[in-house]
Amino acid sequence: MDNPVTPRAAGRGPRRRDRHGRGMRGPIAPPQVPLAASRAEVFADLVQDSVERLERRWPQLADIDFLVLEVPRLDGPGQAWNDEAVPLGGTVPARDGHRARVVVYRRPVEIRTKGRDERAALVHEVVVEQVADLLGLTPETVDPRYGED
Repeated sequence: MDNPVTPRAAGRGPRRRDRHGRGMRGPIAPPQVPLAASRAEVFADLVQDSVERLERRWPQLADIDFLVLEVPRLDGPGQAWNDEAVPLGGTVPARDGHRARVVVYRRPVEIRTKGRDERAALVHEVVVEQVADLLGLTPETVDPRYGED
């Protein structure tokens, strides 16, 4: 059986231009610049910066996992939506060989802030509050600058 379509020439690489003669589309910015980072990556960096700031004062934070989730989940039975405010963070105490966890919810924090500086301040407040809850301390004890603008 004859094949009416001739195969591509061997050794020819991928197409370099689209059918309109414009080149291949690619990323707008190289991966090294901040524009290339996603909102989730930038938010995770804010949380990490806050944790590193606190670890200088509280070395035991190295034994705590810090997580970023998009939104709070309703896992347990009997939990339902109510009229209370949406939480910005939460804690999971250590048990059964698992490390303690501090969770920061990205979307509720992003919705409540307008710019990067305001977001960084709110993320730090949430991290401080959750660490204080986990350690059984007041937020002012965890970070003496807590609540200052």
